[in-house]
Amino acid sequence: MTSKPVYQNLELQPIGGQWRAGSASRNLDVTDPFTGEQLLSLPMATREDLDEAYRKAAQAQVEWAAMGPTARGQIMRRAVEIFDERKDEIVDWLIRESGSTRIKAQIEWGAARSITLESASLPGRCHGRILPTDVPGKESRVYRAPLGVIGVISPWNFPLHLSARSVSPALALGNAVVIKPASDTPVTGGLLLARIFEEAGLPAGVLSVVVGAGSEIGDAFVEHPIPSFISFTGSTPVGRNIGRIASGGEHLKHVALELGGNSPFVVLADADVDAAVNAAVVGKFLHQGQICMAINRIIVEQPLLEEFTRRYVERVKALPYGDPSKPETVVGPVINARQLDGLKDKIRLAQEEGATLLVGGEPQGNVMPPHVFGNVTADMEIAREEIFGPLVGIQSARDAAHALELANSTEYGLSSTVFTRDISKGVAFAQGIRAGMTHVNDMPVNDEPNAPFGGEKNSGLGRFNGDWAIEEFTTDHWITVQHAPRPYPF
Repeated sequence: MTSKPVYQNLELQPIGGQWRAGSASRNLDVTDPFTGEQLLSLPMATREDLDEAYRKAAQAQVEWAAMGPTARGQIMRRAVEIFDERKDEIVDWLIRESGSTRIKAQIEWGAARSITLESASLPGRCHGRILPTDVPGKESRVYRAPLGVIGVISPWNFPLHLSARSVSPALALGNAVVIKPASDTPVTGGLLLARIFEEAGLPAGVLSVVVGAGSEIGDAFVEHPIPSFISFTGSTPVGRNIGRIASGGEHLKHVALELGGNSPFVVLADADVDAAVNAAVVGKFLHQGQICMAINRIIVEQPLLEEFTRRYVERVKALPYGDPSKPETVVGPVINARQLDGLKDKIRLAQEEGATLLVGGEPQGNVMPPHVFGNVTADMEIAREEIFGPLVGIQSARDAAHALELANSTEYGLSSTVFTRDISKGVAFAQGIRAGMTHVNDMPVNDEPNAPFGGEKNSGLGRFNGDWAIEEFTTDHWITVQHAPRPYPF
C-alpha cells in the first residue's frame, strides 16, 4: 500500500459528471453508530438531480460501451490497484460509517476488491454466437450487448461490496450506472466507489451517485424511463414494491432482487460437533448477524442437541463485543437505534413465546450483546422471521427428515448449511433444501466472485457474479444476414 491523501469533500455527489452538492433543501447527517459522532453532513439529491444523473449516464454510456474490452478491463484493474493503495482508508470508513468490526471490514474490502478483479475479465468473456439456420444463404448471429443504464440500490450492511457486486460487472460490460446508496452508508455504499473509479480513469458521467430520501426519489429511481435494469439488495417488502414498479409501470425493466433470508444451519447426528460449533459462531455473529446469509435458525438432530448447545453457549459467552475498531472485537454496534429497538422487541417476544434465554445481556449504546435461545419451535417469530442482529435460536429435530422439513419451513430461500461426516448424505440433504445456495460442512455466509449468488422463493430473483453477471447485465440481439436472395411463398 502506498500513502495517499485521503479523499476529500465527500459531502459532494458525482451527479451527471460533476461533483456537486445535492439540490435538496435538507441535509443528511451521517453518524458513527458506535460513538454517535457526526461524520459528515451532505445536501441530498432531488428528482431533478436524479434525472440529470440518468440522462448524462445515457449519453456517456454510448462512448463507454464503444471502448474496446481491453480498455475497460484496464480501468477495472486500475481500480483494484486503488483498492490496495487505499485499503486502510476504505477499512476505516467501513468501521466508522457502518459499524463494521475490523474483522468484518477487512473481509468486505477483500470481497469488493475480488469482484472488481473478476470484473476486469468480463469484457473478454462476453461473446456472441453463430446459430445454424435452415434458410439457404442466411447467416444467423447473436450479439451480446450492454443493457445501457443500470440503477443500483444498495443496503447498509455490506455497503461497499453489495454496491460493487453490481457496479463493477455492469461497468466492465459497457453499461453506465447510477447508485442510490442507503442513507446510513452513503460514503461506503457509493461515494467511495465513485472516487475509486474516477481515479482509475472512468469517464465522467458513466457512474453517478444520488444520495436522497427514499420518500423523495425512491420510486422515481425505478420508474425513470432511462434505466433498463434495476439491481436491488435489501428487504423483501421493499423488493416486492420495486418488482411491482419495474414490471407494472409505463417502462418495463429487468430486475435483480437479492432480498431477505432465514438461513437454516442444520447439524445432523453424525456431524463433527467442534467444526459445527465453530462455523455456527462465525456464521451467526459476523457483523452482528446483519447479513442476509447469516444463520437465522440452528436446527440440531436430537442425539447431538445437548452437546452442541453446551459447546455453542460456551463459545458465544466468550465473544468480545463493543468497540468495532479494536482488532479483537467480534460483535460491534448495530446500525442505528431503530434497529436496536427492533431487536429488543424480538428478545421480549421470544421469551413470551416460551424460548429459553441461554446467553444474553443488556445493550451498551447500539451494541447488543450476543443472545442465544433454546427450546425454540418453528412457530415462534424468532424462527419465522429474519432477525438481522446478534440473536439466534436453537431448534430440535427428531431425525434428518424432520430437520429437512424444518429447514424448508420458511418463505425464504437464500443460503443454508448442513453438517454431517457423510458427504454423500450431506449433498443429498442439500439438494432437498429449497434455496439458491447450500454449503455442506461450512457456514452459510459464503460469496465468491465466480460463483452464482442468489435466492429462491421470497429471497429474490436473478444471480450475481461471474458468468451469471454477464447474463444479467447484457442482452441478446439476434441479427441475420441474407447473403443471397431467398425464395418467399408469395
